[in-house]
Amino acid sequence: MKPPKGIRILLVDDEPHILQFLELGLSSEGFEIKTAPDGASAVEIAPLFKPHVIILDVMMPEMDGFEAIARLKENLSYGAGIIMLTAKDEVENRVRGLTLGADDYMIKPFSFDELLARIQARLRNQFPDLLGEVVHGPFRLDDRRKEITHQDKVLELSPTEYELLKFMVMNHGIVLSKTLILDRVWGYDFGGEENIVEVYVRSLRDKLGDKEHRLIRTLRGVGYRVDLP
Repeated sequence: MKPPKGIRILLVDDEPHILQFLELGLSSEGFEIKTAPDGASAVEIAPLFKPHVIILDVMMPEMDGFEAIARLKENLSYGAGIIMLTAKDEVENRVRGLTLGADDYMIKPFSFDELLARIQARLRNQFPDLLGEVVHGPFRLDDRRKEITHQDKVLELSPTEYELLKFMVMNHGIVLSKTLILDRVWGYDFGGEENIVEVYVRSLRDKLGDKEHRLIRTLRGVGYRVDLP
């Protein structure tokens, strides 16, 4: 599904071939793109360009991604979504980036389709009025009405069920751990048990008629994944 016109993405990376790859791919998807070769340039460009999503490499010369995240969060009061790009073994860096205010991360090398899914997730979470009604397979999500339709039937969902199903559908095809689900749906300060996720997933499956777990799949020891037809 092509995004509406006017969605702006800022790409920040010191590797020209990555910038070119992402710029060509995301431009063809209908996004407005600007690029920056380092954190300092991104901090200068962002207030003028006003991106909805920033895709930011961590390891860059002069001003690295961590300092850039902090500066961008200070300067962009409207809450642009920030997706970090990190190497596979940089667990501490990912934790540090999320603590500083990044919203998501991707590990290099990454799938372009997964990047698109994560961009859409950031837009839905942070700019719901921009996208309005969005269709993913048999699901129609209307964040303004807080309503999800499945196969042309409006689902009767509690507020938490709505947020959980929205998060899972918007990230369809991506494995979501219980910890990540708790952080994004219940919040970082949730003090309850992880089993609450199982309870809500069971309720969603009942309401979706997903008795065989073909729609919301369980990956034992890993998490859940929504598979769309």
